[in-house]
Amino acid sequence: MARAIWTGVVTFGLVSVPVGLFSATQDHTVHFHQLQRGTSDRIRNRRVNERTGEEVDSGDIVKGYEVGEGEYVVVEPEELEEIAPGRSRTLEITDFVDLDRIAPVYFDRTYYLAPRGEEYLKVYELLRTALAEAGKVGVATFVMRNRQYLTALRAEDEVLVLQTLHWADEVRDPVEELPELPSGRADRGKELDMAMRLVDALSGPWDPARYHDTYQEKVRELVRAKAEGKEIAVAEEAPRATNVVDLMEVLRGSLEQAKGAAGGQSPAKAGSTGAEQPPVRQKKGTGPQKKGTDPRKKATAPSRKAPPKRGELRELSKTELYQRATDRNIAGRSKMSREQLIDALVGSGTGRRKKPTAA
Repeated sequence: MARAIWTGVVTFGLVSVPVGLFSATQDHTVHFHQLQRGTSDRIRNRRVNERTGEEVDSGDIVKGYEVGEGEYVVVEPEELEEIAPGRSRTLEITDFVDLDRIAPVYFDRTYYLAPRGEEYLKVYELLRTALAEAGKVGVATFVMRNRQYLTALRAEDEVLVLQTLHWADEVRDPVEELPELPSGRADRGKELDMAMRLVDALSGPWDPARYHDTYQEKVRELVRAKAEGKEIAVAEEAPRATNVVDLMEVLRGSLEQAKGAAGGQSPAKAGSTGAEQPPVRQKKGTGPQKKGTDPRKKATAPSRKAPPKRGELRELSKTELYQRATDRNIAGRSKMSREQLIDALVGSGTGRRKKPTAA
Protein backbone atom coordinates (compact mmCIF):
# COMPACT_ATOMS: atom_id res chain seq x y z
CA MET A 1 0.00 0.00 0.00
CA ALA A 2 1.21 3.51 -0.82
CA ARG A 3 2.66 5.70 1.91
CA ALA A 4 1.69 9.33 2.44
CA ILE A 5 4.35 11.81 1.38
CA TRP A 6 2.78 14.55 3.52
CA THR A 7 0.27 14.56 6.37
CA GLY A 8 -1.70 17.48 7.67
CA VAL A 9 -5.14 19.03 8.00
CA VAL A 10 -7.42 20.44 5.30
CA THR A 11 -9.38 23.43 6.55
CA PHE A 12 -12.30 25.33 4.99
CA GLY A 13 -13.90 27.85 7.28
CA LEU A 14 -13.91 26.33 10.77
CA VAL A 15 -14.17 22.78 9.40
CA SER A 16 -11.02 20.67 9.35
CA VAL A 17 -10.17 17.08 8.41
CA PRO A 18 -6.83 15.28 8.87
CA VAL A 19 -5.54 13.94 5.54
CA GLY A 20 -2.58 12.27 3.90
CA LEU A 21 -1.11 13.24 0.52
CA PHE A 22 -0.30 10.46 -1.98
CA SER A 23 1.29 10.54 -5.44
CA ALA A 24 -1.35 10.02 -8.13
CA THR A 25 1.10 9.02 -10.86
CA GLN A 26 4.20 6.88 -11.24
CA ASP A 27 7.24 7.15 -13.45
CA HIS A 28 7.75 4.41 -16.06
CA THR A 29 10.90 5.91 -17.60
CA VAL A 30 13.68 3.42 -18.32
CA HIS A 31 16.57 4.33 -16.03
CA PHE A 32 20.21 3.62 -16.86
CA HIS A 33 23.32 3.39 -14.70
CA GLN A 34 26.41 5.34 -15.69
CA LEU A 35 29.37 3.14 -16.62
CA GLN A 36 32.91 3.84 -17.75
CA ARG A 37 33.12 3.09 -21.48
CA GLY A 38 34.61 -0.32 -22.19
CA THR A 39 34.02 -1.60 -18.65
CA SER A 40 31.20 -2.57 -16.31
CA ASP A 41 32.43 -0.15 -13.67
CA ARG A 42 29.69 2.04 -12.16
CA ILE A 43 30.17 5.79 -12.02
CA ARG A 44 28.91 7.37 -8.80
CA ASN A 45 28.44 10.97 -7.79
CA ARG A 46 30.08 12.09 -4.57
CA ARG A 47 29.75 15.28 -2.54
CA VAL A 48 33.21 16.77 -2.65
CA ASN A 49 34.60 19.94 -1.09
CA GLU A 50 35.48 22.14 -4.06
CA ARG A 51 38.55 23.60 -2.32
CA THR A 52 40.05 20.54 -0.62
CA GLY A 53 38.78 17.79 -2.93
CA GLU A 54 37.72 15.73 0.10
CA GLU A 55 34.34 13.96 0.33
CA VAL A 56 31.85 15.58 2.73
CA ASP A 57 29.24 13.73 4.80
CA SER A 58 25.62 14.74 4.10
CA GLY A 59 25.17 15.72 7.75
CA ASP A 60 27.88 18.38 7.36
CA ILE A 61 26.20 20.06 4.39
CA VAL A 62 24.13 23.22 4.93
CA LYS A 63 22.34 25.59 2.56
CA GLY A 64 24.03 28.82 1.55
CA TYR A 65 22.65 31.84 -0.32
CA GLU A 66 25.27 33.83 -2.23
CA VAL A 67 25.07 37.56 -1.44
CA GLY A 68 28.38 38.48 -3.02
CA GLU A 69 31.30 36.86 -4.76
CA GLY A 70 32.44 34.17 -2.34
CA GLU A 71 30.11 35.46 0.43
CA TYR A 72 27.20 33.34 1.63
CA VAL A 73 24.42 33.52 4.17
CA VAL A 74 24.19 30.07 5.77
CA VAL A 75 20.70 28.75 6.59
CA GLU A 76 20.08 25.64 8.71
CA PRO A 77 17.16 23.27 7.93
CA GLU A 78 15.67 23.97 11.37
CA GLU A 79 15.59 27.70 10.62
CA LEU A 80 13.54 27.11 7.48
CA GLU A 81 11.05 25.05 9.49
CA GLU A 82 10.77 27.73 12.16
CA ILE A 83 9.66 30.50 9.78
CA ALA A 84 6.50 28.53 8.85
CA PRO A 85 5.13 27.49 12.26
CA GLY A 86 1.81 25.65 12.00
CA ARG A 87 1.46 26.20 8.27
CA SER A 88 3.67 23.25 7.36
CA ARG A 89 0.86 20.89 8.49
CA THR A 90 -2.14 22.89 7.28
CA LEU A 91 -3.75 22.96 3.83
CA GLU A 92 -5.99 25.99 4.07
CA ILE A 93 -8.72 26.53 1.45
CA THR A 94 -9.14 30.28 0.99
CA ASP A 95 -11.27 30.45 -2.18
CA PHE A 96 -13.59 28.39 -4.35
CA VAL A 97 -13.45 28.96 -8.13
CA ASP A 98 -14.66 27.33 -11.36
CA LEU A 99 -12.17 24.76 -12.64
CA ASP A 100 -12.37 25.99 -16.23
CA ARG A 101 -11.27 29.46 -15.07
CA ILE A 102 -7.77 28.11 -14.30
CA ALA A 103 -5.65 28.02 -17.45
CA PRO A 104 -3.99 24.61 -18.08
CA VAL A 105 -0.52 26.19 -18.02
CA TYR A 106 -0.89 26.74 -14.25
CA PHE A 107 -1.29 23.01 -13.43
CA ASP A 108 1.80 21.11 -12.31
CA ARG A 109 1.60 17.79 -10.42
CA THR A 110 -1.35 15.67 -9.28
CA TYR A 111 -1.89 13.99 -5.90
CA TYR A 112 -4.64 12.14 -4.05
CA LEU A 113 -5.88 13.28 -0.64
CA ALA A 114 -7.19 10.60 1.71
CA PRO A 115 -8.64 10.87 5.25
CA ARG A 116 -6.30 9.72 8.02
CA GLY A 117 -8.71 7.44 9.81
CA GLU A 118 -12.22 6.02 9.61
CA GLU A 119 -13.53 8.64 12.02
CA TYR A 120 -12.79 11.39 9.48
CA LEU A 121 -14.64 9.79 6.54
CA LYS A 122 -17.86 11.76 7.06
CA VAL A 123 -16.21 15.20 7.06
CA TYR A 124 -13.99 14.17 4.12
CA GLU A 125 -16.99 13.02 2.07
CA LEU A 126 -18.87 16.19 3.02
CA LEU A 127 -16.12 18.33 1.47
CA ARG A 128 -15.85 16.09 -1.61
CA THR A 129 -19.61 16.13 -2.23
CA ALA A 130 -19.85 19.89 -1.71
CA LEU A 131 -17.15 20.50 -4.32
CA ALA A 132 -18.78 18.07 -6.75
CA GLU A 133 -22.27 19.55 -6.35
CA ALA A 134 -21.03 23.13 -6.67
CA GLY A 135 -18.76 22.35 -9.62
CA LYS A 136 -15.98 24.27 -7.89
CA VAL A 137 -12.37 23.68 -6.88
CA GLY A 138 -10.87 24.85 -3.61
CA VAL A 139 -7.78 27.03 -3.92
CA ALA A 140 -5.40 26.35 -1.04
CA THR A 141 -1.77 26.72 0.03
CA PHE A 142 0.42 24.46 2.11
CA VAL A 143 4.11 23.90 2.90
CA MET A 144 5.92 20.66 2.06
CA ARG A 145 9.68 20.08 2.24
CA ASN A 146 10.41 23.74 2.95
CA ARG A 147 8.46 24.93 -0.07
CA GLN A 148 5.04 26.57 -0.21
CA TYR A 149 2.61 25.34 -2.85
CA LEU A 150 -0.44 26.89 -4.44
CA THR A 151 -2.98 24.13 -5.11
CA ALA A 152 -6.40 23.36 -6.55
CA LEU A 153 -8.48 20.82 -4.63
CA ARG A 154 -11.21 19.17 -6.72
CA ALA A 155 -13.65 16.29 -6.40
CA GLU A 156 -13.46 13.03 -8.35
CA ASP A 157 -15.93 10.12 -8.07
CA GLU A 158 -14.55 8.75 -4.81
CA VAL A 159 -11.55 10.86 -3.89
CA LEU A 160 -10.31 14.40 -3.45
CA VAL A 161 -7.60 15.30 -5.96
CA LEU A 162 -5.02 17.95 -5.22
CA GLN A 163 -3.15 19.57 -8.09
CA THR A 164 -0.22 21.86 -7.45
CA LEU A 165 -0.28 25.11 -9.41
CA HIS A 166 2.43 27.42 -10.67
CA TRP A 167 2.52 30.86 -9.11
CA ALA A 168 1.58 33.75 -11.39
CA ASP A 169 5.15 35.02 -11.66
CA GLU A 170 6.31 31.57 -12.81
CA VAL A 171 4.11 31.54 -15.93
CA ARG A 172 5.66 33.16 -18.99
CA ASP A 173 3.77 35.48 -21.33
CA PRO A 174 3.84 33.81 -24.79
CA VAL A 175 3.61 37.16 -26.59
CA GLU A 176 6.81 38.34 -24.88
CA GLU A 177 8.69 35.03 -24.94
CA LEU A 178 7.98 33.49 -28.35
CA PRO A 179 9.63 34.78 -31.54
CA GLU A 180 6.73 34.19 -33.95
CA LEU A 181 2.98 34.13 -33.35
CA PRO A 182 0.00 34.72 -35.71
CA SER A 183 -1.19 38.32 -35.74
CA GLY A 184 -4.85 37.32 -35.99
CA ARG A 185 -7.32 34.45 -36.29
CA ALA A 186 -7.55 32.31 -39.42
CA ASP A 187 -9.99 33.74 -41.95
CA ARG A 188 -13.24 31.88 -42.52
CA GLY A 189 -12.94 30.03 -45.80
CA LYS A 190 -12.58 26.63 -47.43
CA GLU A 191 -9.34 25.82 -45.63
CA LEU A 192 -10.80 26.53 -42.18
CA ASP A 193 -14.00 24.65 -43.04
CA MET A 194 -11.92 21.68 -44.18
CA ALA A 195 -9.80 21.85 -41.02
CA MET A 196 -12.97 21.90 -38.86
CA ARG A 197 -14.32 18.88 -40.73
CA LEU A 198 -11.04 17.06 -40.11
CA VAL A 199 -11.24 17.86 -36.39
CA ASP A 200 -14.81 16.54 -36.33
CA ALA A 201 -13.83 13.37 -38.19
CA LEU A 202 -11.03 12.65 -35.72
CA SER A 203 -13.09 13.49 -32.63
CA GLY A 204 -14.09 10.84 -30.10
CA PRO A 205 -14.39 10.12 -26.38
CA TRP A 206 -11.36 10.47 -24.14
CA ASP A 207 -9.84 7.04 -23.50
CA PRO A 208 -6.38 7.27 -21.89
CA ALA A 209 -5.81 3.52 -22.39
CA ARG A 210 -5.54 4.13 -26.14
CA TYR A 211 -2.28 6.03 -25.77
CA HIS A 212 1.13 4.59 -24.98
CA ASP A 213 4.63 5.96 -24.47
CA THR A 214 6.05 4.51 -27.68
CA TYR A 215 9.50 5.98 -27.02
CA GLN A 216 9.89 4.06 -23.76
CA GLU A 217 8.67 0.93 -25.55
CA LYS A 218 11.38 1.43 -28.19
CA VAL A 219 14.00 1.96 -25.47
CA ARG A 220 13.06 -1.38 -23.91
CA GLU A 221 13.11 -3.04 -27.34
CA LEU A 222 16.56 -1.54 -27.94
CA VAL A 223 17.87 -2.91 -24.65
CA ARG A 224 16.38 -6.37 -25.33
CA ALA A 225 17.73 -6.44 -28.89
CA LYS A 226 21.25 -5.48 -27.81
CA ALA A 227 21.17 -8.00 -24.98
CA GLU A 228 20.21 -10.74 -27.48
CA GLY A 229 22.62 -9.54 -30.17
CA LYS A 230 19.81 -8.68 -32.58
CA GLU A 231 19.65 -5.93 -35.20
CA ILE A 232 18.50 -2.54 -33.93
CA ALA A 233 15.67 -0.70 -35.69
CA VAL A 234 16.48 2.86 -36.74
CA ALA A 235 14.11 5.67 -35.75
CA GLU A 236 11.78 7.15 -38.34
CA GLU A 237 12.45 10.55 -39.85
CA ALA A 238 10.30 13.49 -38.79
CA PRO A 239 7.58 14.48 -41.31
CA ARG A 240 8.28 17.45 -43.55
CA ALA A 241 6.53 20.77 -42.93
CA THR A 242 3.35 21.28 -44.96
CA ASN A 243 3.76 23.68 -47.87
CA VAL A 244 1.17 26.47 -47.69
CA VAL A 245 0.60 26.12 -51.44
CA ASP A 246 -0.46 22.47 -50.96
CA LEU A 247 -2.41 23.07 -47.75
CA MET A 248 -5.89 22.55 -49.22
CA GLU A 249 -4.84 19.33 -50.96
CA VAL A 250 -3.20 18.00 -47.79
CA LEU A 251 -6.32 18.82 -45.74
CA ARG A 252 -8.55 17.08 -48.29
CA GLY A 253 -6.34 14.00 -48.26
CA SER A 254 -6.24 13.97 -44.47
CA LEU A 255 -10.04 14.16 -44.28
CA GLU A 256 -10.48 11.29 -46.75
CA GLN A 257 -7.94 9.25 -44.81
CA ALA A 258 -9.75 9.92 -41.52
CA LYS A 259 -13.09 8.93 -43.03
CA GLY A 260 -11.57 5.74 -44.41
CA ALA A 261 -10.09 4.82 -41.02
CA ALA A 262 -13.45 5.46 -39.35
CA GLY A 263 -15.16 3.18 -41.83
CA GLY A 264 -12.71 0.36 -41.25
CA GLN A 265 -11.02 0.76 -44.62
CA SER A 266 -7.30 0.95 -45.15
CA PRO A 267 -5.94 4.46 -45.76
CA ALA A 268 -4.87 3.46 -49.25
CA LYS A 269 -8.45 2.53 -50.20
CA ALA A 270 -10.06 5.39 -48.30
CA GLY A 271 -8.34 8.04 -50.36
CA SER A 272 -5.02 9.54 -51.33
CA THR A 273 -3.15 11.80 -48.92
CA GLY A 274 -1.83 13.98 -51.69
CA ALA A 275 1.66 12.45 -51.50
CA GLU A 276 0.72 9.10 -53.05
CA GLN A 277 -0.40 8.56 -56.62
CA PRO A 278 -2.72 5.66 -57.62
CA PRO A 279 -1.02 2.75 -59.40
CA VAL A 280 -0.99 2.80 -63.20
CA ARG A 281 -2.87 -0.06 -64.84
CA GLN A 282 -0.59 -1.98 -67.20
CA LYS A 283 -0.99 -4.84 -69.62
CA LYS A 284 0.56 -8.07 -68.52
CA GLY A 285 4.21 -8.29 -69.47
CA THR A 286 4.72 -4.58 -70.19
CA GLY A 287 6.35 -1.90 -68.16
CA PRO A 288 5.04 1.65 -67.57
CA GLN A 289 5.12 4.01 -70.55
CA LYS A 290 7.77 6.69 -70.08
CA LYS A 291 8.07 10.02 -71.81
CA GLY A 292 9.67 9.60 -75.21
CA THR A 293 8.83 5.90 -75.45
CA ASP A 294 7.28 4.71 -78.72
CA PRO A 295 4.09 2.85 -77.68
CA ARG A 296 4.24 0.82 -80.91
CA LYS A 297 7.46 -0.79 -79.82
CA LYS A 298 7.28 -3.69 -77.45
CA ALA A 299 8.67 -2.82 -74.06
CA THR A 300 11.36 -5.02 -72.65
CA ALA A 301 10.27 -7.01 -69.65
CA PRO A 302 12.01 -6.02 -66.45
CA SER A 303 14.71 -8.41 -65.40
CA ARG A 304 13.99 -10.52 -62.34
CA LYS A 305 16.32 -9.62 -59.54
CA ALA A 306 16.75 -11.21 -56.18
CA PRO A 307 14.79 -9.55 -53.38
CA PRO A 308 16.87 -6.92 -51.57
CA LYS A 309 18.36 -7.75 -48.23
CA ARG A 310 17.05 -6.03 -45.14
CA GLY A 311 20.53 -4.82 -44.28
CA GLU A 312 20.73 -2.98 -47.61
CA LEU A 313 17.33 -1.36 -47.13
CA ARG A 314 18.09 -0.32 -43.55
CA GLU A 315 20.89 1.90 -44.87
CA LEU A 316 18.35 3.99 -46.78
CA SER A 317 16.40 6.93 -45.40
CA LYS A 318 12.63 6.72 -45.08
CA THR A 319 12.33 9.12 -48.04
CA GLU A 320 14.39 6.77 -50.23
CA LEU A 321 12.38 3.76 -49.03
CA TYR A 322 9.15 5.59 -49.83
CA GLN A 323 10.41 6.39 -53.33
CA ARG A 324 11.17 2.73 -53.95
CA ALA A 325 7.74 1.79 -52.62
CA THR A 326 6.23 4.34 -55.03
CA ASP A 327 8.13 2.78 -57.92
CA ARG A 328 6.73 -0.59 -56.91
CA ASN A 329 3.17 0.76 -56.57
CA ILE A 330 2.93 -0.60 -53.02
CA ALA A 331 -0.51 0.26 -51.71
CA GLY A 332 -0.80 2.13 -48.40
CA ARG A 333 2.86 3.24 -48.44
CA SER A 334 2.05 6.78 -47.29
CA LYS A 335 0.89 5.43 -43.91
CA MET A 336 3.69 2.92 -43.41
CA SER A 337 6.44 3.25 -40.85
CA ARG A 338 10.06 2.77 -41.87
CA GLU A 339 9.99 -0.89 -40.79
CA GLN A 340 6.73 -1.52 -42.65
CA LEU A 341 8.23 -0.02 -45.83
CA ILE A 342 11.19 -2.38 -45.54
CA ASP A 343 8.88 -5.38 -45.04
CA ALA A 344 6.76 -4.35 -48.03
CA LEU A 345 9.79 -3.87 -50.28
CA VAL A 346 11.27 -7.23 -49.32
CA GLY A 347 7.92 -8.89 -49.97
CA SER A 348 7.44 -7.12 -53.31
CA GLY A 349 10.36 -8.98 -54.89
CA THR A 350 12.74 -6.05 -55.36
CA GLY A 351 13.55 -2.78 -53.71
CA ARG A 352 15.33 -1.27 -56.67
CA ARG A 353 13.91 1.49 -58.80
CA LYS A 354 12.63 0.47 -62.21
CA LYS A 355 14.60 1.78 -65.15
CA PRO A 356 12.72 3.21 -68.12
CA THR A 357 12.43 0.91 -71.13
CA ALA A 358 14.49 1.68 -74.16
CA ALA A 359 12.98 3.82 -76.90
